[in-house]
Amino acid sequence: MATDSVKILLIEDNLAEARLLQEFLKQAQSQDFIVVHVQRLQNALQELTQDHGLYSYNAILLDLTLPDSEGLSSLPKLIDSAPSVPIVVLTNTNDEALAIEAVRQGAQDYLVKRQVNVDVLVRSLHYAIARKQVLESLRTTNKTLETRVEERTAELVKAKEINQFKSEFVSMISHDIRNPLNTILLAAGLLQDSGDKLTKEKKSSHFQMIRSAIKNMAQLLDEVSLIGQADSGKLQCELISLDLQSFCRQLIDEAQLNLKDKQINLVFTSVGEFRNALWDESLLRHILGNLLTNAIKYSQPGGTVKFELIGQEQAIAFRIADEGIGIPAADQQRLFQPFQRAENVGSIPGTGLGLAIVKKCVDAHGGEIFVNSQVGVGTTFTVILPLLEL
Repeated sequence: MATDSVKILLIEDNLAEARLLQEFLKQAQSQDFIVVHVQRLQNALQELTQDHGLYSYNAILLDLTLPDSEGLSSLPKLIDSAPSVPIVVLTNTNDEALAIEAVRQGAQDYLVKRQVNVDVLVRSLHYAIARKQVLESLRTTNKTLETRVEERTAELVKAKEINQFKSEFVSMISHDIRNPLNTILLAAGLLQDSGDKLTKEKKSSHFQMIRSAIKNMAQLLDEVSLIGQADSGKLQCELISLDLQSFCRQLIDEAQLNLKDKQINLVFTSVGEFRNALWDESLLRHILGNLLTNAIKYSQPGGTVKFELIGQEQAIAFRIADEGIGIPAADQQRLFQPFQRAENVGSIPGTGLGLAIVKKCVDAHGGEIFVNSQVGVGTTFTVILPLLEL
């Protein structure tokens, strides 16, 4: 921590215990502490709401037994008055259930008075301040991400069917961005509230959850950006020479990593000749990646997904077939419109953007896409892209 003084608001009605805590903080060698002591919750709230007090405190030490407040009822009032100031709860009882509930309600740590010494107290305050700073940083980041989504939304809704499309777009994006945000907050909260008790493997798992959620949000923002570029005529092909067979096998390998416990059998085959030609790797990845992801997502465990690469004289065909739930005929007419999902998807997650992106990328590459599907049997997508030779 920084060498600047740390200002602590101590809320403790027992003068002897308050003096002992103040003496512990005076003995701390790693940090200078300034302690302001009050005996009642009301005095603490007045102190926090003063102009100079709202931003000056670095942490609060709160006794759960006060003359004007009992138990955890003090927490919400303090959090409302100073939401950015971390709170360490003090109690005379070694009650684990009470500790968990205090942390759940917003406290950063929990100390049993008879177990407190200089090192324990200072370490708890340092950790509480650090965890609170990380949480506030995450909340700021999340707010920034939500703002970016709203800005991208505004860019899109200007292009088509502003009133209806805007309503649907904001609703869907808000819903789908909230899930990874909640995952980040949950995992960060567990790391901050119980970091000292978690194993290395558990911490690694929580960090992986955060990284995965951020990746999902970034992907969603990329998809929104791509649709915006396509609708405004700014989606351009950046052509390079590409080994299609190697590229498709790489996509299969990547898809294998995301199968988890679904036990889907992925089969890749290629037929025909593949001359040197120019392709936009990013557009191809959007097209084939989305189709493969959907085929896996909507397949039953133990099913097969077939990916065929077919070399033709003037074009290349990509065919991806699954044995999944299929698409009702009525839904196939609007399949490539943004935010459209089949009525039989149930609780299977999705944004309704994937196939819209596929269609726009196929159009940008000058190609065509066809779908053949039957409910309960499966779905086959065929993409035909023209050969652009070197």
